[in-house]
Formats: sequence, C-alpha cells, structure tokens
Amino acid sequence: MKYVNVVIDNKSKYTDTFYTYSADDSIRVGDVVYVPFNRGNSLKTAYVFQTDVEPECELSKIKAVDSVDPIISLTEEIIDTCRWMKSRYGIKYLDAVKCFLQPGKPAKAGREKEPYRDEEGETQDIRALTAEQEAAVARISEAIKTNRQENFLLHGVTGSGKTEVYMQSISMTIEAGKTAIMLVPEIALTKQIIDRFIGRFGKESIAVLHSKLTGRERFDEWLRIRQGKVKIVIGARLGVFAPLENIGLIILDEEHEATYKSDKTPKYETVDIAVKRLMKYKGVLILGSATPSVVSYRRAEEGIYTLIELKERYNHGPLPKVELVDMKNELKAGNQSVFSGRLYEEMKRTLDEGQQIILFLNRRGYSTFISCRECGEVMRCPECGISLTYHKKENAAVCHYCGKHFRADSDCPECGSPFIKFSGAGTEKVEEFTKEMFPDHAVERLDLDTAKNNREINRIVNSFSRGKTDILVGTQLVAKGLDFKNVGLVGVISADVSLNIPDYRSTERTFQLVTQVAGRAGRGDREGRVIVQTFTPDNFALTSAARHDYRGFYNKEIQVREYMNYPPFTDLIMVEFTATDEALAVNTASACREYLQRCRLEDGKETIFDPRESYSFKGKDSYRYYILIKCPKGLRNMYVHCISSFGDNLVKNKIDCTMIIDVNPYGTL
Repeated sequence: MKYVNVVIDNKSKYTDTFYTYSADDSIRVGDVVYVPFNRGNSLKTAYVFQTDVEPECELSKIKAVDSVDPIISLTEEIIDTCRWMKSRYGIKYLDAVKCFLQPGKPAKAGREKEPYRDEEGETQDIRALTAEQEAAVARISEAIKTNRQENFLLHGVTGSGKTEVYMQSISMTIEAGKTAIMLVPEIALTKQIIDRFIGRFGKESIAVLHSKLTGRERFDEWLRIRQGKVKIVIGARLGVFAPLENIGLIILDEEHEATYKSDKTPKYETVDIAVKRLMKYKGVLILGSATPSVVSYRRAEEGIYTLIELKERYNHGPLPKVELVDMKNELKAGNQSVFSGRLYEEMKRTLDEGQQIILFLNRRGYSTFISCRECGEVMRCPECGISLTYHKKENAAVCHYCGKHFRADSDCPECGSPFIKFSGAGTEKVEEFTKEMFPDHAVERLDLDTAKNNREINRIVNSFSRGKTDILVGTQLVAKGLDFKNVGLVGVISADVSLNIPDYRSTERTFQLVTQVAGRAGRGDREGRVIVQTFTPDNFALTSAARHDYRGFYNKEIQVREYMNYPPFTDLIMVEFTATDEALAVNTASACREYLQRCRLEDGKETIFDPRESYSFKGKDSYRYYILIKCPKGLRNMYVHCISSFGDNLVKNKIDCTMIIDVNPYGTL
C-alpha cells in the first residue's frame, strides 16, 4: 500500500490540483485510474502524477483507488512534460494531459482501422547523395550515434533534398534502437510523405496522427503507438504528442510555418514541446526549411541551433526565374482582370509546352467582403465581428473565424438598399476565371473549402500529381512542400495580401510564402518560371524573394526587429480575459496589469500595455479584453509564473472570468 497524487478528469478550473489516494504498490506514474470523487463518491477517471506521496491530511480521510485501466496509460516522460506545460503556458493539468490522449475505446479484434493500410508506397531511385547531403547526414548521424542531444537548423533551398536527409537520419535513429517523429505543417502534405516513408520503411513500422482521421482511426493509431508496435510517427502538429517511448529524433519540416503554433488552448509552440520531450531521451531535433523563421535563424547565429545549409538543388538545376509584375501599370493600361498580361501569356506558353501551372492566392472564397454601395455598411459576423466572405458555390456569406454560414442577402440588412457589392477576389473566383480563360484545360482548387476531408485532399493532390489536372488554384496549402515534377509556372495572384496583415511578421510571412510557392516550379528537367503580381514591387521582402536571397532578407528584417524591440529580441505575452459582463472583463484585465506592474522584474525594460478589446472575438454573450507584455529575453517564464499566480487568485476568489496566456501570439500587432 502507498499513496499517490492524481489529477481528476474534471473540466472545472476549481479542481485543477492534486488529490491524494491510497493505492496498490503496482501503480506507476502515468497510469490511468478510476477513483471515487466528491461527496457522492461517483467514479472519475484520473491520471497518476506522483507516487510514494507523504499525505498532508488524516489517513482516515483518504479514499482508495478503485481500479486501473488495463489498456490506456501514459509514460513518466509524458507526465513530466504535462507538468512543464502547466508552468510554461499557465494552463490546467488536464489541458496538458488531453493533448497526449485520444478519446475512444479499443476496437474488437480484427476491427482496427489503419488509415493507410492499402497504400503501396513510393519507391524513389536515390542513386547517390549530393556532397551537401552527405555532409548534413554525417553531422546529424554523429549526434545520433553518440546519444547527444542537439538541435539542427537545416536551411536548404527548395528542391535541395531535405526529405532524403530526414529519411537517412530516421534510418540511423531506428538502427540505434530509438523511435522518430516526422511532422509536416499541413495535413495535405502527409500523403506524399507517407507514400515515401512506406516505400522506404514499410507500412508496419509507421503510424499517422492528424485531425482529419476519423475518431476510430485516430484512437487505433494512438494505441498502436502506445503499445510499441511502430517506430515512426508521421503527422501534423498533433503528432508531437505521440505516446512514443525512447524518442531519438523529432523533425519539423517547413519549421517556419505558423501552423506549428496552436491557436487553441493550450497555445503551445510545437518546437518547445519537441525540445522538452527530447531532453528526457537525449534525442536530436531537426528543423528544416528553405525559409527559416527569423527567430530560428537568430538562434543558429547565437549557437542554440547548429546550422546546416543545402545551397543547391538535388538535380543541380537552377532555381526558378522570378519576375515581379507591377499591377499599378496593369490598371493604367485598363486591365482590371485577375491575370496581368504577362501572367496570361506565360500560362498559354506553359500549357502549350505540356507543363502544369500552380496559381497561388492566400484568400479563399469568391469575394473577400460584401458591402452596401448606398450606406457603406460592410456585412460582418454577428458572433465575431469579422467581415463575411462570399462563397458563390454555396451562395452564402461565411465567417472565416468561427465558420458560421449566413444567407447572402440581395438587399442591405442595414438600410434595405438593393445595391450590394461583392468586392475582392478569393480562390473560388480565380478558379472560375481560370476556367473561363482556359476552357480546354482541367482546373482544380485546393483550399480549406475543397479539402474537407483526407480523401478529398488525396484526390486533388493525386489528380495533379498524375497530370490529370493542368492548373491547380490554391491557398498556402499549395505552397508547402508539395513535390511535382511537371510544374513549369507558378503565378502569385496577389503578393500584397500577406503584407497587409496586422502582425509584425508580415514581411517575413510574405517572403516565405512567395519563396515557398515559387519553389514548386522547375523541379523536373526544365527551368521553372514564377510571375508575382503586386502593387508594391519595391518591397524588400518581394525583391529578396525574387533573387532567392534569404540572407539579404534576414539582414534587413533583423535590423527592423531590433530597432522595434520585437522578437527575437523580446518576448510578447498576451493575456486574454473573457467574461459575460464587459465591465468584469475590463476590470480583471486592468487588475492583472496593475499586479504585474507591482511585480516588475526589470524596471523600465519591459512594457505592459493598457487593456484592449479583442476585435477578433465578439462572443454573442461574452466579451474579451487583453493586455500585452513586451518583456526582455530571459524573463518570459517569470512573467508567465506571475500571470499564473494572478489566475490562481481568480479561481480562489471565484471570479467568473476566464484567463488565457498566449506567448508570442500570431496576428497581434
């Protein structure tokens, strides 16, 4: 008999603490148990966080663990990571635990679902590695073989063969008796990676985790991983929580992508979770990208990451030729269509040569906003306050924040005027226009509206890969990691979309998107061409992307960040307060600001801004306000601790206001 501390599976913020129970000596940290809870002693699921506990109350008051789940359990490393997540992100224990679990029950024998059971895999003819690839593999293999924890930043131009470096590194990890996690930023990219990995490692050694799987598939894959039946896990952001043991390698492909940052509670950075988990096993981290984030490249300069560069394409072919087209001149010439004259001519030429085309626009829908020409009213979501996007196929006005659909009225709901205007262009409109201009060629679209499930994503990608589709129109889904040999032309419809977002990363994001989508061209035997349409052709993000000059872009951008005191020179911490009463949300945010001012850690070096209303959130029956802290490097954890202490006081005093911490948020400034 011993005593254990458990976390109760209860959503209430008032039970986010340890509860002590007596238990058999066989119970271990990570076990899932069932315990009598509260006055009614109803059985609750609980998770063992500590064993061999010295009780702090009378032994007669301590209840006993009722039973242990014989199938579902977590590892000691996972529990340790959950405790770390609570302190780092100011979340509940249960929020962290749920990241590592999948809901469901074991299937009956022989009824398990394997989502890629029928895949045959893709066999690649890799005759020899390039000298740069060999050097990269050698440096990574040394860390793997010597069991040395090390973080690598693999900066390789598009088409340089980063995936082969990943697979060679995974082979060495498995030979060393360890396991590996391969992450991609978008679910749409998993199909190509899975095909290649099945061809190399066999489907029996691979499991897949991402949100587009069915509940049955996700649970069965989770159980295969937990039972040690696989050595490699492939997935999107969710895959970093795979219940593997003895993890020797975690890879984040396209590490710069914003999708590696969670936009839901807990608002974690995938790279942070990866590093924390690898510390237990002395594993290796590889961050790969043709356009590393400014923060990651700075860490490489500071020696936190080991930089490895691949400067040439695998086939020694030239990088695609990028041409910037000034759309102001197109308007002066009377061209108000989606395509500039230059893009249209190149599209005709490319199709005549039998090559394929990718058209990129990072806006989905048909028209980007709906307005009244009589009163000027812009139609907005009544729940979120976000302007609605018109989707022609559904004849609906859609909120891209909450996903709700509304009727696309022919009259203005504000003044009743029939003069409704649909403005701006999204991928749906570009698809329609492209079909009109090139009626003899097959056109498809890949965005969040068409990629509704895994089957549809695979169908669209396979159709283009096999040459059945001539022109693929898409959002950033087509800009990330897809490898098609016959793409001769990439057209960026409007490069200015990402330049105008309210985020200090807007120029970085623009450089990355243009460079990445340009890299889809010219991966075969012929040189690729890229046409970038813009109203700001002199912007340094675009001129650097046109020259494929990452270092030139980085040098200018890092100067701006240092002057403005933005990351990586500081950390930004957003604290959001949501309540059904607006005054309560405002007052709680103000109280937190005053509390932090009294706790100032370095007077004058940090800035704590006044509370502001969150305009991206206008709940039907609630209000959200936030404060923003710009703090010096090295003080982030201390500030999160102070904020968490303030949140604990809210719980103790039963103040009905929810608090969420978001470190280095996206889309704030």
